[in-house]
Amino acid sequence: MKHTATSLLLAGCLLPAVQVMADDLLLWQDNSLTYLNGIDFKIDPPRQQTITFEHASGWSFGDLFLFVDGIKYNTEATNGAGDGHTFYGEFSPRLSFGKISGADLSFGPVKDVLLAATYEFGEDDVDAYLLGPAVDLAIPGFDYFQLNTYLRRPDGKRDGRNVWQITPAWSYTIPVGNSDLVIDGFIDWVVDNDDSYHANLHINPQIKYDLAKAMGWGKKFYVGVEYDYWKHKYGIDNDSFLGDEVLGGTNQSAISLLAKAHF
Repeated sequence: MKHTATSLLLAGCLLPAVQVMADDLLLWQDNSLTYLNGIDFKIDPPRQQTITFEHASGWSFGDLFLFVDGIKYNTEATNGAGDGHTFYGEFSPRLSFGKISGADLSFGPVKDVLLAATYEFGEDDVDAYLLGPAVDLAIPGFDYFQLNTYLRRPDGKRDGRNVWQITPAWSYTIPVGNSDLVIDGFIDWVVDNDDSYHANLHINPQIKYDLAKAMGWGKKFYVGVEYDYWKHKYGIDNDSFLGDEVLGGTNQSAISLLAKAHF
């Protein structure tokens, strides 16, 4: 009993210290759920519904972005794995050399210098590991603008040599009446080829209006559209892939209606 009481007392003393440490490390965070309903996808069935969880946070040593897509194919269509649904996600931490060192690393448009990493995961052998240098840029009008450069290593059956990938990500807010229009997104540009993964370009912007702010509801709630352009989707060469199951090749130009709630 005495040992239990001592343990409880010790835990009670440590809990505030742990909370203070967590508060010192975590500077901010944002979480959201997005519903997408889109058409004109390639390789996979052309009509899809997606639920996406996103987490973004700033830390005393860097930042973190995480998302997971749960995708349902409309009608009875299936993908190459024979499923009517799939999932995909990315876990992307970055270490800030400015925050860690306490030095001001800004020069010109560069605000900070970072080390960026990403782990891609999902169904049907899509895992990959990415690591490389990054910079945060101060561009007038933008909420943020990141430029990440990765050495990309695929895993699993498509294992091959490392290739380079450039990934800018941005957000731009335009006041509209008593609310905001937000244009944000990313580009993944794989700039070279290996034997099993072709160079490809993936552009994914969202244009969305903060309906909650317009209606005075409090928390952010966006409605809008997402455009998804992907040349040589999944690194499959459109010019050499002639399978009938990929109607229209591997160059994708898809659009989705979206609703996005932050919490």
